[in-house]
Amino acid sequence: MTELQRDLPRITLGVLLIVGMIAASFWILRPFLPAAIWATMIVVSTWPLLLWVQARLWNKRALAVIVMSFALLMVFVMPLGLAVTAIVENAERFANWLQSIASFTLPPPPAWLERIPIFGSPAARLWTHEGATGFEGLSAKVQPYAGIVTRWFLGQIGGLGVTFVQFLLTVVFAAIMYAAGESGAAGIIRFGRRLAGEQGEASVRLAGQAIRGVAMGVVLTAIAQSGLGGLGLAICGVPFAVILTAVMFILCIAQMGPGLVLAAAVIWTYWSGDKVGGTVLLAWSLIVATFDNFMRPMLIKRGADLPLLLIFVGVVGGLLAFGLIGLFVGPVLLAVAYTLLQAWVAEEYPSAG
Repeated sequence: MTELQRDLPRITLGVLLIVGMIAASFWILRPFLPAAIWATMIVVSTWPLLLWVQARLWNKRALAVIVMSFALLMVFVMPLGLAVTAIVENAERFANWLQSIASFTLPPPPAWLERIPIFGSPAARLWTHEGATGFEGLSAKVQPYAGIVTRWFLGQIGGLGVTFVQFLLTVVFAAIMYAAGESGAAGIIRFGRRLAGEQGEASVRLAGQAIRGVAMGVVLTAIAQSGLGGLGLAICGVPFAVILTAVMFILCIAQMGPGLVLAAAVIWTYWSGDKVGGTVLLAWSLIVATFDNFMRPMLIKRGADLPLLLIFVGVVGGLLAFGLIGLFVGPVLLAVAYTLLQAWVAEEYPSAG
């Protein structure tokens, strides 16, 4: 007991030193953690695809890594670059739309509006009144907020630039993990076994299944659904199709679906007078909006069985914690924690007898 008391300061200082070193290491690596976590998710979920590509490239890992890295650039970096370019190139067009609000006048109310019982006549009178008065004074009211809107817009452009750099780091980290995936996986499994024996190794494997479940059931479905929706927008001539596709992708990740963007695009197409294009886009939108009901359950069964509420909370929390990349990192972290907690709760302890 006396010897333990003598060693207590040394043990306490040793623990504090280790904790300080770990905290300092995380502080240094903090800017790279979102990209590293995301790259880990991508590599774990696409590892079978890497092996498939490697088998068809004369079993050369270097060639397979190059192909996979190029594919990641095409999937993640290029769409973001196109979106930023579209926003910058059309900034003046956005400003002109804002200025045109002041001179906008409502057309006369349609004849069928007044024939609606109870509220038809008041609605028609209100429509006529607003059409006669127009938007006088709106420009003066909007003017004080012009500077705020401009600063906000420039801030969003800067945020997209940071996200672009994070995407590039993600591709670089993913390429490194692809090249040395087997040794990295073996090291993580040894670390889990060192911490908790067989349970630790099983936890590492369950975490991999949770990552693959999120990627297969959520991300892949969002990519397919937003891609099909964007294809329909581009074919029907809807402006800013790239930006709208990015918005649909974010909404699909958040489990809200592309219906909001597609509905607005259909209304705009009909409003612009293109009835054929509007009808085609409406039919295509119905197919795209219900596409996830078939694809997501089929894919998620190949990974982990995850509740949609957990995915939604992970998306929102990840977005607030990590920014745009948190859309992917958040649900993955919660899915891993949920899967490990389920395995721990279901674990049976040996009887005392």
